[in-house]
Amino acid sequence: MELRRLLPLGIGTFAIGTDLFVTAGLVLPIARDLDVSVAAVGQLATVFAVAYAVLSPVLAATTARFTRRQVLLVGLAVFTVANVFTALAPTLGLVLATRVLAAAGAALYTPTASATASALVAPERRGRALAVVLGGLSVATALGSPVGTWIGGTFDWRVVFWLIAGLGAVATAAVAATVPDVRLPQAPNLRARLSPLADRAVLAALVTQALTFSAGYTLYTYLGPALGGATGGSAGKLTAVIWVWGLAAVVGIVVAGRLTDRYGPRAMIFLGIAGIAASVALTPLADLTFPGALVWAAVWSVMAWPVTMGQQHRVITAAPASAPLALGLLSSAQYLGTAVGGLAGGLAVNFAGGGAIGWTATGFALLALAFTAFTYPRSAPAASGAPSEPGAPAEPGAATQHGASGDPAAGEPAATDG
Repeated sequence: MELRRLLPLGIGTFAIGTDLFVTAGLVLPIARDLDVSVAAVGQLATVFAVAYAVLSPVLAATTARFTRRQVLLVGLAVFTVANVFTALAPTLGLVLATRVLAAAGAALYTPTASATASALVAPERRGRALAVVLGGLSVATALGSPVGTWIGGTFDWRVVFWLIAGLGAVATAAVAATVPDVRLPQAPNLRARLSPLADRAVLAALVTQALTFSAGYTLYTYLGPALGGATGGSAGKLTAVIWVWGLAAVVGIVVAGRLTDRYGPRAMIFLGIAGIAASVALTPLADLTFPGALVWAAVWSVMAWPVTMGQQHRVITAAPASAPLALGLLSSAQYLGTAVGGLAGGLAVNFAGGGAIGWTATGFALLALAFTAFTYPRSAPAASGAPSEPGAPAEPGAATQHGASGDPAAGEPAATDG
């Protein structure tokens, strides 16, 4: 029953993840088709990320009175239409505008999907529930992004966005058919929506998120130029690197979910950030040979996912009574970091060439590690009402369902299908 309710949420994040991750593999074909620079096309991810970061809390406050199922469906519908517009856009300016619309749909859907999944299971299974939702992102890197990169390089980049629109439509139908009509505590206005920022523990987690994703997307957005030596400019070899990165992500997300439940978020966050810092620092070595680039991509990908999982656990533990709000802000911080990374990578390419991208990413990763060591001590107090076991934080508020009642003893929200 749990998987039946959670899997459609993962399909939605798969569609959104494919849309986000595939951009890195389409930079060169889009630049050629629209007759613009590589750095300009790289800003597609930046525009998406900035729009997401800004719109997420605003849209969450605007839709607070709706059930989470309604918000999920509206978000997916907006996202799907936006990708149709992207496929039809004749100029870079219009493509950028459609990316803002796609970001609005993603901003409605993604944090709502995580909060809904967390509420549908008992606290001790929260890591695995989040793994199903975030698993959509990892499968997007394993399947959606490399396939999209191959299609864009072999046929036409516009075909990729038509296919993403189709994925969005499938996800909309799946969520409509199977996800319960869950209600979660929501802030009534934007000011209340931003209230978790007053909590130092939540604010520290947001900064960690932004810095970590700045490191990752400084490199990932410009993976083609960064690995130009290893791939020789071959679209097929770049696709293979992205494919290995994605397959390793599937392993990383599954392992991270179980390890987070067992060892708690702090250990996973530090393990992940340290692994990311070491991986991106080795980019110059990865660029020497194609086999080396494949191994490097796998290691980097596996190390990235414990941070994502641990950070969601961290904010739920820090602010259990306002977890949906904190998760929304965490998503905003993530996409803010994505935007900063895209800008930093573009500057590195323009002024120092592809070889500087890895070192720029390493700087962000080391800054994230130092900041987190200072602000997330081992003795960090648990939130009020949170259990003492690591990896088993308190429920993020009581979820309710129209006309149904849950089993508090089992830790399950009240919910029915339909």
